[in-house]
Amino acid sequence: MRRFLRHGHDPVRERLKRDLFQFNKTVEHGFPHQPSALGYSPSLHLMAIGTRSGAIKLYGAPGVEFMGLHEENNTVMQIHFIPGQCQLVTLLDDNSLHLWSLKQHSGASELQEEQRFTLRGPPGSPPSATQITVVLPHSSREVLYLGTESGNVFVVELPSFRLLEDRTITSEAVLQRVPEDYRNRRSFELVEALREHPRNPGQILIGYSRGLIVLWDVHNKRVSHHFLGSQQLENLFWQKDGRQIISCHYDGSYAQWPVSNDNRQPEPLESKVPYGPFPCKAISKIYWQTTKNGLPYIIFQGGMPRASYGDRHSISVIHGSQQTAFDFTSRVIDFFVICNADPAAEFDDPSAMVVLAEEELVVIDLKSAGWPAVHPPYLASLHCSAITCSHHVSNIPLKLWERVISAGSKQNSHYSNMPWLIDGGTNLAPDPPQRDLLLTGHEDGTVRFWDASGVCLRLLYKLSTVRVFLTDADPNDNMNPLGEDEWPPLRKVGSFDPYSDDPRLGIQKIYLCKYSGYLTVAGTAGQILVMELNDEESEHVVDHAEADLLQDQEGYKWKGHERLKARDEPVRFEPGFQPFVLVQCQPPAVVTSLALHSEWKLVAFGTSHGFGLFDHQQKRLVFVKCTLHPSDQLALEGPLSRVKSLKKSLRQSFRRIRRSRVSSRKRRAGGGITGEVQEANSRFDQDALQEMELAPIQRKIEARSAEDSFTGFVRTLYFADTFLRDTKEIQLMHRAPVVGILVLDGHGTPLPEPLEVAHDLSKSPDMQGSHQLLVVSEEQFKVFTLPKVSSKLKFKLTALEGCRVRKVTVANFGSCKTDDYTENDLAILTNLGDIQIISLPFLKLQIRYPCIRKEDVSGIASCVFTKYGQGFYLISPSEFERFSLSTKWLVEPRCVVDTPEITGNNYLHNKAGMEKATRKSRESGRSSGDPGEDDERKSGRLMEHALLNDEKVLKEIQSTLEGERRSYGERNSRRIHVGHGLSNGGAE
Repeated sequence: MRRFLRHGHDPVRERLKRDLFQFNKTVEHGFPHQPSALGYSPSLHLMAIGTRSGAIKLYGAPGVEFMGLHEENNTVMQIHFIPGQCQLVTLLDDNSLHLWSLKQHSGASELQEEQRFTLRGPPGSPPSATQITVVLPHSSREVLYLGTESGNVFVVELPSFRLLEDRTITSEAVLQRVPEDYRNRRSFELVEALREHPRNPGQILIGYSRGLIVLWDVHNKRVSHHFLGSQQLENLFWQKDGRQIISCHYDGSYAQWPVSNDNRQPEPLESKVPYGPFPCKAISKIYWQTTKNGLPYIIFQGGMPRASYGDRHSISVIHGSQQTAFDFTSRVIDFFVICNADPAAEFDDPSAMVVLAEEELVVIDLKSAGWPAVHPPYLASLHCSAITCSHHVSNIPLKLWERVISAGSKQNSHYSNMPWLIDGGTNLAPDPPQRDLLLTGHEDGTVRFWDASGVCLRLLYKLSTVRVFLTDADPNDNMNPLGEDEWPPLRKVGSFDPYSDDPRLGIQKIYLCKYSGYLTVAGTAGQILVMELNDEESEHVVDHAEADLLQDQEGYKWKGHERLKARDEPVRFEPGFQPFVLVQCQPPAVVTSLALHSEWKLVAFGTSHGFGLFDHQQKRLVFVKCTLHPSDQLALEGPLSRVKSLKKSLRQSFRRIRRSRVSSRKRRAGGGITGEVQEANSRFDQDALQEMELAPIQRKIEARSAEDSFTGFVRTLYFADTFLRDTKEIQLMHRAPVVGILVLDGHGTPLPEPLEVAHDLSKSPDMQGSHQLLVVSEEQFKVFTLPKVSSKLKFKLTALEGCRVRKVTVANFGSCKTDDYTENDLAILTNLGDIQIISLPFLKLQIRYPCIRKEDVSGIASCVFTKYGQGFYLISPSEFERFSLSTKWLVEPRCVVDTPEITGNNYLHNKAGMEKATRKSRESGRSSGDPGEDDERKSGRLMEHALLNDEKVLKEIQSTLEGERRSYGERNSRRIHVGHGLSNGGAE
């Protein structure tokens, strides 16, 4: 009975656990999976991205990040910021509108959903009657204009989303001002574009899909101008002075339309097909940006010749005689141009183009010669080539950090030096306490070094192993093979390239020694490269060595892929990590485990056939050992042979089921004459157990036969300076795969890393007391005493059927209450997606957290722990989720966004607002039937609203407040703002 009893709770330990452990998912690194919408606020300097799963993410200055998730999980179709407000509106594919606000709480801003609304038509009307196609937030911040498939434009009030039926712009009202011949031969169909006049907020430009464009007078409720296009309309753009309209069309053309003061029917000033005369794809969006030198920037998406370049994803930029068609490797979702946002400015003066593609964010510097790309500080395309493995290194020494950054800066010399322009908000998070690196291996044979110290995952340096081998790709291939005279003038941009020249190049294991600067990487075809950091360019021959893991055993024949052929001639390597020796395993199977001991100059490697030890200083093989069992024929078939593997797995499963049934029948058959005694004992046990607090029942571990287990697969390798009487092989009785090995010193502390003591970053291990060996299998933890290797202690995973260890590491946890206490524990991730923390050296379960869905097999396989209780795992091919198990080590966004100061449209809003105030007060009086005091009060407040939009009036109010209410301080006297609807008129 003793083994069922739970040990008494220690209140001191329980308090300490609360000070040590806490689970948080903190931030998502990388590029949003399946982006679907893009928005930008020129006043807030914030960018928003929506996804097909219903997520919206806001980005500003580095470290300023917000995330929201719609409950419906529908695709985000459009995102629009409310001008001058910390608010935005999203449109989902279920036709619902959602209002989001950045609210300040405890000194930091949070993204919250405020309202939701679905536009509904009268009973019996078709869904197309209210299917929203275009959303236009008005600069008054009071209403939204909604274009629909039926051709009607509805108006809803903000923030209430109340439909203002009397302001609906119906197709019938528009038809009254359109010539009869045009009206008879063309239907309206859907609304393609809505644009507010840049100088007169009382005029709204409406574009219909069949080519009709009208300018709607909001105050007089009529069409003031109409423009009769002959081509299917895609989009519209106002020039900054409001004197011209630019329309783009389905046939790959764009046209300029003058806006005159009379009502004459205008003809287009110019209609042009940029890449004609052959049939071209549609131009879906266009910008016409004015400059001081008189030459505009014409920027448009699409328009390529259909026959030859119809599959290209392009955005063209034309400025005078300079023209470039930027060619993206994934579909363009949307783009915007950053320009002078001051409404009073005479010119646009564009500075950058921001493009959201399906797989990456690309920013183009429009100020510098040649229009180079800008390196974004966040939204890195982690999956530019598929991620195959990860490796985290904590607390990087400053010297190594600077050398890695230096190597990366030389690689990125072709990028623009333009400062990051999307810089809204203020990052309140403290500076990272240390420098951390996350290394990712990729399918194309590259290793990328990421700054994982803070909220922004920033690329520092990229290493390629391709040059070492002879492949079909030329490492000196130019990204833009077209010459200067080629037409169209395409130029490849972006880093996303999902296609690997040779799948054997894929990186499977990485190990970096932060003290010596040695790096070793291993790949899919049994290749192991040992590298050292060099600050200068070098050209040298990479030495070769071969490790025959089968050791000429007969009867084995490798059926998988061939080895990569190494180059015999000198190879030129750029500054950074440069390989100096290549170890090739035979057979060339995937390298499954890797370890590096820089102090001893040794590299250990393992595959499904065995393991080897290599001296990289003397460049010779120390020894190899074959681990194959006679039944391990699967190990010789290579990673591409899956059919036999599936059959064997099914066969093993049925064998386990059959054995479990047989054993249960044997237990039932054992009743016989002792049945009554057993029944009495069971009743006694049941009564006794009801009086006790029980420990969770530990799941029985069923032994596996040698035939069932994949014995040759080397999963982990470990170097240790410890005591051993003789070479002894340990065979665990349950034959579960071993996933981790650890040696504890005389104090029960894990041995330090190689060179850690030499750099005074760790205490010397206790070499006087008895050492202990901890062996972690998928199903249990077992401690052996050294040097005799005798069993001392074991711990089984409990209570959850099928629970197995997938990842294990030693993590250091510090108390959030005091800096004087830290302890080392085991952090494990199971196949069920939960994380358990187990104490050392006594193997007591401390706490358990659910982390990853058990169905997310790729997420569990990609998880990597850090040395200080954090971790990363892939939630999509392009995103890492970061989590923390520690109360002390926490990296998460903490930022604030303030409402911008009002600039408005100055005189234009004032004039329109005064007219509107007078009209609304009269209408209000008529509708209420009481034109007395209530009417005057409403009119007065509306007049006050209009006056507050006048810059001169605001300055007078500001100077008055500064003179009379100086006790409020400079900040309060400066931040006057207009609320939604009627103004409060006072200081915030």
